[in-house]
Amino acid sequence: MNCNIGLVSLGCAKNQTDAETMLGILNSEGCSIVYDPQEADVIIVNTCGFIESAKQESINALLEMAQYKEGRCRLLIASGCLAERYSHDIEKEIPEVDAIVGTGDYDRIADVIKAAFDGEKPVICGEPDRNPCEGLPRILSTPPYVAYLKVAEGCSNNCTYCAIPMIRGKYRSRKIEDIVDEAKQLAENGVRELILIAQDTSRYGVDLYGEQSLDRLLEELVKIDGVKWIRVHYFYPEAVTDKLIDTMAKYDKICSYVDMPIQHINNEILRRMARRTNRTEITEKIRKIREKMPDCTIRTSIIAGFPGETEEQFNELYDFVKEIRFDRMGVFAYSQEEGTPAAEFDGQITEEVKQERLDKLMTLQQGISLELNKDKIGKVLEVIVEGYDEESFLFYGRSRGDSIDVDGKVYFGTENEVEPGDLIKVEILDADEYDLTGRAVWEGGSL
Repeated sequence: MNCNIGLVSLGCAKNQTDAETMLGILNSEGCSIVYDPQEADVIIVNTCGFIESAKQESINALLEMAQYKEGRCRLLIASGCLAERYSHDIEKEIPEVDAIVGTGDYDRIADVIKAAFDGEKPVICGEPDRNPCEGLPRILSTPPYVAYLKVAEGCSNNCTYCAIPMIRGKYRSRKIEDIVDEAKQLAENGVRELILIAQDTSRYGVDLYGEQSLDRLLEELVKIDGVKWIRVHYFYPEAVTDKLIDTMAKYDKICSYVDMPIQHINNEILRRMARRTNRTEITEKIRKIREKMPDCTIRTSIIAGFPGETEEQFNELYDFVKEIRFDRMGVFAYSQEEGTPAAEFDGQITEEVKQERLDKLMTLQQGISLELNKDKIGKVLEVIVEGYDEESFLFYGRSRGDSIDVDGKVYFGTENEVEPGDLIKVEILDADEYDLTGRAVWEGGSL
């Protein structure tokens, strides 16, 4: 299949790995990957459909890419979460779309494009529980020294606000050996930092091995030569076991970084969300993490304005954030997603109130982040180099406490030559709410 492929991927890192696999498959079929949509014969929009703002962004991207059909582009393909969730609406409302591929079928992308070139209008979706093939080729869209590593698909937690189980199916863990094989291949290709992702990494293995097995997986991944950092995203508080914490604390390769979305802290709101935890358990897990990993960066996310959230319940959440002092925090206004139980709850809150609560939490967190970052002044951090900033005349990178695309940067000066992917030590000299600034510290003049 000799054609140029352009791809726009939206949404989360899980969607991004699907997009990378589609590119790998098409490249292996003889296609060329292009980055200018004007040069593409086929444009794929890998859509997100998680919340209202993401859905609108995906629709806008499809409409924007459709304009290129007036030029060289012959096919426009919709894939990913919006395609899975709203395939009929896309067919009806955006006739420029020539094929639709759901979340369980991205490994069939080559066959879909061939059929579309033959004049068909394939719609391959409705099987979100299907597991795509293992061992597929992949072209990274991240810098070459870092890669996401998906350990499971779907979710079975069924939180009342979330459409993910409808979009991506029930929770399905990949086999340890398959994950390790992919990780070894990534390491051989120069990847130094692995970021483990799933909708809920902490429940990895329950469906496959009958017990939580993330600690077992980590024990295998730390053995891989070439991998220097292993970072894990998306823990659910109730599934963070003592054994998992101990395993993370045991190995220097595993970053002391816990991404643990709590969503709320009021017990009644947590119950209405169908979260399987409570304030006492969340507080205790944070205490244990900080006790076993004193240098741990804890990142969380919170929903503001969940249906029925009273001023008193919001104030409890606000006071908790003030007390716990998370290192990183994202806040999202509740999105009323059709088909989810919470969409039908009484007490839906106005957009204005949701935004006010979001802003109040983020203002609080900015102050906390600034104080915590200032505490790092004088410390020496290990940093992975990412590039050079022409504006500040400084190099920049990320510390172990900073994940790619979601956290801050460490800017630093150095007289030595450094390259993206190098691991160096940086003494912190200044800080703001999100970023740190310092100077490279060298031992014996070399890395």
